[in-house]
Amino acid sequence: MKPESDAKVYKLKQFSVWSDGSEEANYGAKPKTVEDLMKEFQIKIMRLDEENMDMEFDMIGIGPPIANAIRRILLAEIPTMAIDKIHLYNNTTVIPDEVLTHRIGLVPIKVDPRSFISKANDDEEGTEDDTIQFELKVKCHKDEKDKLKGNKVTSGDLKFVPIGNQRNMYIDIRPVHEDILLAVLKQGHEIDLKAFCYKNIGREHAKFSPVVVATYRLHPQLRLLNRITGQRALTLAECFPKGVIKISKKDDVDVAKVADVRKIKCSRNVFLHDELKDDVEVCTVKNHYIFTVESAGALTPDKLVPEAINILKEKCRFFLSELKALKV
Repeated sequence: MKPESDAKVYKLKQFSVWSDGSEEANYGAKPKTVEDLMKEFQIKIMRLDEENMDMEFDMIGIGPPIANAIRRILLAEIPTMAIDKIHLYNNTTVIPDEVLTHRIGLVPIKVDPRSFISKANDDEEGTEDDTIQFELKVKCHKDEKDKLKGNKVTSGDLKFVPIGNQRNMYIDIRPVHEDILLAVLKQGHEIDLKAFCYKNIGREHAKFSPVVVATYRLHPQLRLLNRITGQRALTLAECFPKGVIKISKKDDVDVAKVADVRKIKCSRNVFLHDELKDDVEVCTVKNHYIFTVESAGALTPDKLVPEAINILKEKCRFFLSELKALKV
């Protein structure tokens, strides 16, 4: 363990990386209030790619319990619409019925789940408020030039069949990606089925999860303890991803400077060089998290994250109401 110079806080070293001690380790310090935490808390969107449904943002001034709660809610508690029931009328392909229906059930659907309600009873017929219906009718045959037509069945072959007034209510309900391969047919093979989408959450089944990726990591920090020049500077730059270390000329000498620490993932190669390892300190910032969220396609990441925060707030309200009821 390595003590800080100005406070009674200890830093722990793991895999050659120093991590600052928690607030609880700052013995004798004044406890922080909610107001103090609110002043420190920040969210900064660093990158938003609407085309690829990908976002990176920073959450500053929070601890790991809240960061992990938001991650878990993104994965398992934000509802989406997914194919959950299939009426299979005909399947003459070599793919077993249960394999085919499982593949179709995993196709993400492009629809705002907030427009629908959860289906109350599985035995009842679906309505325009709780069900989306798709139809898949394909048959492989040869054309006039003796070439196979319809031999590759993809998610784009799923056709939306409106229920009730859905044709007027929703403009573009479809699979998120139209090129997901579902089956390969030979001449004469056919598939005939109807698929029904319902609203649910990822805790029930992974197909209802609204995200492909929801991860976070502590913000890295790289300190150069001494001036590194010449060949040592070039070696240092090669130890990290491109862009982390910048080599600049000063008095005709190559000098290493830290440029972009965000690109550091698990770079530890510098500790393999005896001539460098004592001049570099790799750290993490204890209350600064870098989140990466990639949507499955139903909602954009910038909508999913506020939804997750709202669910967390509702959980907190429920917990507080239960405490008040117990008169603790």
